[in-house]
Amino acid sequence: MKKCLWLLVGCLSYVGLFAQSSQINFERFELKNGLKVLLHQDKSTPIVAVSVMYHVGSKNENPERTGFAHFFEHLLFEGSENIGRGEYSNYVQSAGGALNANTSWDRTYYFEILPSNQFELGLWLESERMLHAVVDQKGVETQREVVKEERRERVDNQPYGSLAQETFKAAYKVHPYSWPIIGSMDHLDNATEADYIQFYKEFYVPNNAILSIAGDIDIASAKKLITKYFGTIPKGKPAYQPSIVEPPLTAERRDTVYDNIQLPAVIQAYRIPAQGTEDYYAIKMLSTLLSQGQSSRLYKTLVDEQQKAVQVANIPLDLEDPGLSINFGIANMGVNSADLEAAMDVEVAKIREELISDEELQKLRNQVENNFISSNTTVAAIAGSLATYEMFFGDANLINTEIDRYMKVTKEDIRRVAKKYFHKNNRVVLHYLPQPTKP
Repeated sequence: MKKCLWLLVGCLSYVGLFAQSSQINFERFELKNGLKVLLHQDKSTPIVAVSVMYHVGSKNENPERTGFAHFFEHLLFEGSENIGRGEYSNYVQSAGGALNANTSWDRTYYFEILPSNQFELGLWLESERMLHAVVDQKGVETQREVVKEERRERVDNQPYGSLAQETFKAAYKVHPYSWPIIGSMDHLDNATEADYIQFYKEFYVPNNAILSIAGDIDIASAKKLITKYFGTIPKGKPAYQPSIVEPPLTAERRDTVYDNIQLPAVIQAYRIPAQGTEDYYAIKMLSTLLSQGQSSRLYKTLVDEQQKAVQVANIPLDLEDPGLSINFGIANMGVNSADLEAAMDVEVAKIREELISDEELQKLRNQVENNFISSNTTVAAIAGSLATYEMFFGDANLINTEIDRYMKVTKEDIRRVAKKYFHKNNRVVLHYLPQPTKP
C-alpha cells in the first residue's frame, strides 16, 4: 500500500530530525474552491514537507470497481500534461528530496520532503497531480501490472499476507470495509479508461483535499504561492462518502484459513467504534496495556511465561467508520491454535473482570504520552497529523490537545470498554493453519 519511491539525500532522510516543541503552531485557511490549507513553520532545519490528503479510500469505491483508490496512488505518479511519463520522481530526486504515498480504507496521501528552497517545486507537482494528471490507457496498463505484482508479493505469496483481507471480509457483510484496499484484480482489468477518468474527476478535486505544509517556510509567501498554484483549480461536485451502517454482530463468527505457513495463528477481531469517539480512547489505552512492549500483558504471559506464542499483538484500527481491534498471535512450535486462543481469551477476560492497578494506569499514561509526542518529531509527520486531524475530526489543533482525551481515561473506563466490546458475541475469530500435507 506504499509506493516505493523513497529518494533520500543527506540530511533529508525521513528519520526524526528534531524534537517536537510543547506546542505546534499552525495557520489554517481555505481557498474559494474549497481546498483547505494548513501551514506550520519550523525554521530549525532547511527542509519542507508538502503534502496533500484526499478524502478517498477503498470505502469510497464502486463495489464493482474495487481497488481504484490504491490504484490511483500508483497511477498519479505516471505524469501530467506538463510532466513527462515517469518524470515525477526525477524532479524530486534532482532537487535532493524524497517522496511517497499511501492509501487506507478512508483516504489517500501524497507528500514530498524537499530543501526549503525547492518549496515551490512541491506545490507545482501537487497542483499538477490535482488538475492535470494524465489518466490514459497506457498508464493504466503499466500500473495494473505494478499493482498485480504488489498483490503477488504482499498478499498471495506472503505468509499471513491475506490476514487483513480475510478478517475484514468476515467482519463486514454490508459496509465497504469488507473488501481489501488493494482491491480485485478482475475489477481493475475489466474497468474502462472512462471508469478511471470518472474516478479522477470525482475525487481528485480541491474541495475533497487538504494541503498540509510543514517546515522552513515564510507563511505570507507560502499563502501567495499556494493561491498561485491551487487557486484557479475548479471546484468539483461533492465526492461520494458512504453512509452505509454495518449491522451489529449478534454472535461470534468463526472460520479457518489454510495458508502457506508453518506456525498456526489466531486472529480475534472485535468490533469497536470509530476513531475520535469517547470509547475509542479507552480502547487505545486497553490496546497499549495488552501489547505495547515486552512487559505488556499478552507478551509477558503468552510469549515469556507460557511460551505459547512467538508473537502477539493487539491493533486497534483508526477508521472513520466503526472499525476493529485485532488480537493476533502466532503459535509456538507444538502449540495448537485452540490452546493459543484460550490463552488469549484469559488475558482479555482479566481486563473485563478486574480493574488495572494504579501503577499500570500511570505506565499506560506515560506510554501514550511518549507515543503521542514521538509521532510528531519530523516535519513530514507534523504535516500528516495536521491533515488527518482536519480531515476526520475537523480540528487540526488536536495535534496539540488530543493527548488530553487519553489522559482523561480512567481504570473504570478501560474495564467498561472491555466488557462492552471485547466479548465473544462481538468478534470474528480466524484460525490460520498450515496447508494440509499432500501425499
